[in-house]
Amino acid sequence: MQERENFVTEEQKPLVVLTGPTAVGKTELSIRLAGRIGGEIISADSMQVYRGMDIGSAKVTVSEMRGIPHHLIDILEPDEEFHVVRFQERAKRCIEEIHARGKIPILAGGTGFYIQAVLYDIDFTETQSDQNYRRELEKLAADRGADFLHEMLKKVDPESADAIHANNVKRVVRALEFYRETGKKISAHNEEERQKNSPYRFAYFVLNDERGRLYANIDRRVDQMMERGLLQEVARLKEKGYHKGMVSMQGLGYKEILEYLDGETTLDEAVRILKRDTRHFAKRQLTWFRREKDVIWVNKDQFGYDDDRILEYMTAVLCEKKILAPEDAGNRSGRTGD
Repeated sequence: MQERENFVTEEQKPLVVLTGPTAVGKTELSIRLAGRIGGEIISADSMQVYRGMDIGSAKVTVSEMRGIPHHLIDILEPDEEFHVVRFQERAKRCIEEIHARGKIPILAGGTGFYIQAVLYDIDFTETQSDQNYRRELEKLAADRGADFLHEMLKKVDPESADAIHANNVKRVVRALEFYRETGKKISAHNEEERQKNSPYRFAYFVLNDERGRLYANIDRRVDQMMERGLLQEVARLKEKGYHKGMVSMQGLGYKEILEYLDGETTLDEAVRILKRDTRHFAKRQLTWFRREKDVIWVNKDQFGYDDDRILEYMTAVLCEKKILAPEDAGNRSGRTGD
């Protein structure tokens, strides 16, 4: 594998981002892209970090990786804490190590906040936390429900409320804390951070599809998850003592099936809600990416749903942005590793 030091400068090292809504086809395309450009993949997914949470997170399998190194997958147990600061630290370390190997890091996944944190090196320096206020908010969530807390956030910071799902109580609490501590919306703070220049020379691709096809893919994926044993996977996690109070078990696919296992709903209803909530999640993801600057939209219908054409386009963009040397792209184009 050829080294890339001829076009990687000390000022801005290359970084490729491939994101988009859930079930759009990011995993397969990222693997093919990595094979074409000599890349390694860093998962930008808040659920694939957890061991044993494979089916519900649509985790890439070893055979699907086709020899492409993947990072930040299966690194934690479901009861361990994972958040954007921890992701940022680990992802930056992975990027440095990948560059040191002369490879190109590809940040691939659908968690927009995680991608933003790395791409613009957002400062998450903690303000002084009021532990009493935090406990008060956590009690409100426990007593009156996550939606009640989310409504509180809507009143003071509607932009953050739109970006943070009500079930993500931890992030809702943090946003309310930030507002209380600073008198400033955390969404405004993050927007200011996003205006910083990126430490990377990057291409930020957002893979997208027509809404009807995307939603049909989501419904089909949920059915496939059930066929592959999602119910049994969640049951095993429950037997190990993992419960809905954990951030990991609030993930899509786990929360809904856990409600069935806890006798709160029927299995058919749990699956229906999972499909509905996943469609809503995809809509929120797209809303997030539309607000981001510097994104390059890759609409699958405009390429006739031909991944080869999409890869040719992406490779051309990488050459134009000097992330990939033109002669290197030519050497890799059409290889079986694609």
